[in-house]
Amino acid sequence: MPQSHQPQRILAIHAHPDDVEFQCAGTLALLRERGHRITIVTMTPGDCGSAELKPDEIAAVRRAEARKSAELIGADYLCAEFRDLSIVFDNPSRRRVTEILRRVRPDIVITAPPVDYMADHEITSRLVRDACFAAAVPNYATREWDPAPPTDKIPYLYFVDPVEGRDFFGRRVPVDFIVDVSEAFDLKLEMLACHASQRDWLLRQHGIDEYLESCRRWCAARGAEIGVSYGEGFRQYVGHPYPHDNILAELLEPLVKTPADGPSR
Repeated sequence: MPQSHQPQRILAIHAHPDDVEFQCAGTLALLRERGHRITIVTMTPGDCGSAELKPDEIAAVRRAEARKSAELIGADYLCAEFRDLSIVFDNPSRRRVTEILRRVRPDIVITAPPVDYMADHEITSRLVRDACFAAAVPNYATREWDPAPPTDKIPYLYFVDPVEGRDFFGRRVPVDFIVDVSEAFDLKLEMLACHASQRDWLLRQHGIDEYLESCRRWCAARGAEIGVSYGEGFRQYVGHPYPHDNILAELLEPLVKTPADGPSR
């Protein structure tokens, strides 16, 4: 079996509980079904996601929801314990995320897009990008009391779609490829439904009461670009010296397709 088809360690890290489910849970379910090990990390525990519960109370609820969701696909779950609206781009934050990379030791990292509607998502993207590089640098110390050793390589790095596939100016964000997640879509929705407290928060804060249906619509729109029922879009980070071959396409062949208007690069 080719090396790229050996079981891979896959880390999906996004800002808040439910972000991973919205943007890439179908792909993670397909990868887990094929024998790959999945770890889901949220940067925060969603501590600002309630108008009724105090931060520590809602954080406990949302960690439990995230763990329940991860368990549906046999994934591990960790929280980096930043706080909502307080993820900042500095060296202490970079060290914390680098330590997570060194402990999980992923072959593949999937994270937030560089441009999205809120800073928590965008700063997560920048920190994870830097941590993928820093994790393999022996002289970069995370200053943890019991630090993990440096990794032996820079992992593959992929960005999920921004919310609704658009940047903060409303412009469409292209993707490199789309994964056909039709066969895993019911499981994706089941994972998303674990985040009941988030639905309540969105209803109160944003007037949105179509938590699952908005996910269904967006995945249907991405799927339509490649002629399938449901899809999830990705862009690959190929800056020097990150890996350039598309390992996700290899692992999920033949479910990965390029949209009709071509890849973004």
